[in-house]
Amino acid sequence: MTSRVYVLAQFKPKAGKEAELFEVLKALEPDSLREEGCVQYILTRQIDHPSATRNDYPIVFNEIWASAEDWSAHGRRQQIQHFFETQFKAESGLVEDAIVTAYSDEGYNFDAPVFD
Repeated sequence: MTSRVYVLAQFKPKAGKEAELFEVLKALEPDSLREEGCVQYILTRQIDHPSATRNDYPIVFNEIWASAEDWSAHGRRQQIQHFFETQFKAESGLVEDAIVTAYSDEGYNFDAPVFD
């Protein structure tokens, strides 16, 4: 078990903007991968496959951060804040909606003391 944080950042593009949004998000990868504590930062797009269902959020960042603090620092970066201001919050942005979720690989009560 680790203190790592596993993040899925899912994006629902505005109609007809999926390819354009993918390229804008792809531009965030190189700098993010160089950040302190970034273990993985990979942009993926939904594909058709017989074993999978489709959803309205076809673009997903699959991220792994060494710690919650490292992930928080990522969110405070100017480049990331600029993306959310111009592409998500702005009326002219490419993003209709986004869902960001964080996960841990630690079980409940991991390494809790054992009492006799």
